[in-house]
Amino acid sequence: MPNSVRGINDACRYFLIESGFALFIAFLINLAVISVSGTVCSAQNLSSENADRCGDLTLNSASFLLQNVLGKSSSKIYAIALLASGQSSTITGTYAGQFIMQGFLELKMRKWVRNLVTRCIAIAPSLVVSIIGGSSGAGRLIVIASMILSFELPFALIPLLKFSSSATKMGPHKNSIYIIVISWILGLGIIGINIYYLSTSFVGWLIDNNLPKVGNVFIAIIVFPLMATYILAVIYLTFRKDSVVTFLGPNKNDPQQQANMENGLTKSTDEGPDMDRAPYREDLADIPLPE
Repeated sequence: MPNSVRGINDACRYFLIESGFALFIAFLINLAVISVSGTVCSAQNLSSENADRCGDLTLNSASFLLQNVLGKSSSKIYAIALLASGQSSTITGTYAGQFIMQGFLELKMRKWVRNLVTRCIAIAPSLVVSIIGGSSGAGRLIVIASMILSFELPFALIPLLKFSSSATKMGPHKNSIYIIVISWILGLGIIGINIYYLSTSFVGWLIDNNLPKVGNVFIAIIVFPLMATYILAVIYLTFRKDSVVTFLGPNKNDPQQQANMENGLTKSTDEGPDMDRAPYREDLADIPLPE
């Protein structure tokens, strides 16, 4: 792909199509899971065994939902689906670790060593928990990992929204005003829901646990200031102004040159400067990326 403005626009469009298609398929799968669960668990002739399973659905017991459609092979097909889902998540985490190690931290090592290290970091924790705690331990690990991810979500989502909506970072490739408004509404809504459920879950646990009152008081004294700090950090991250310019556009005194760059033209005028390559920061041009 050429490093021209038009090439960048084409890449953004193809990435949008690819990610949108993947998210749409994931939406259909989640919709199917919820529909099947609701249909099976709300049936009138549900057996007492299946009713108990519906009351406490886990990865081990969810395969019975497909018995009416797939019969005895439902558990095997469900296991294959879980394996594929796990592989997809592991590969994503491995690639992320590879980019961090080689691109950001500049850790140089042989490919097989880097791949082995990143894969071990991604797989080892869940493997240890599964061996020690069994299937129930793996289920609890998924719940804990989901809580940690929801806790960390604002620190990944807010910078992404600010970065992609900033003219000083993206230049003419920044999000449109409609995308900015919709993405911020959705992002803040998701963050608000996560903070609400994390807070209410902790308060509910604090009320219903069997610890002595003194222990609850000490836990509250430690956790509530941390929760307040977390909320203040999210607010600070949201309203923090970033004036560092990483996208250097053409001379804004030349309207024709600016218009040609935004339209992806390779030349601003017949006698103007060469616009074959998009403007870039010279101090960022030599950052090593994963091979």
